[in-house]
Amino acid sequence: MKEFDATATEKEKIDVLLVEPGKPPRPYRIGTELEDLQAAVGGYIQVVYPFDEKVGIICNDEGKLIGLPLNRALRDEKGEIYDILTGNFLITGLTEESFGSLTPDQMERYEKRFHLPEIFVKMGKGIMAVPLEKDDGVLTAEGKPTEVAKKSPPAQDAR
Repeated sequence: MKEFDATATEKEKIDVLLVEPGKPPRPYRIGTELEDLQAAVGGYIQVVYPFDEKVGIICNDEGKLIGLPLNRALRDEKGEIYDILTGNFLITGLTEESFGSLTPDQMERYEKRFHLPEIFVKMGKGIMAVPLEKDDGVLTAEGKPTEVAKKSPPAQDAR
């Protein structure tokens, strides 16, 4: 996927969170033109509104159909997965007419909510999302070191 860069003027840009598969969210300044948003998600856009506040998630409308990598789970009030977002997605504020910048509080809240990348495991008829953490550069599931990370160097002789 090619790198994207919005070409809009400064007054036409908004501050959002960009969430890429396998990475923590990061603040991103992007233009509000359709072409800017499509470039960020790699295709036609779809907007979902999974939260009570004025925030939207812009994702690739065909992400699942074209096999984009699974990214983050969306959960209901009980914590149950009801959908999985694929590929890059943007978390954006909403205005009366269009997309807008996230507030600093929203940036912090949604960065925390989506901070840990997830891997997905099929379990019977369902799917389980396992959050990943980094431990000295080694990705670990649920904070547990992998076999590579568990191995420690041999003890040094203190003579």
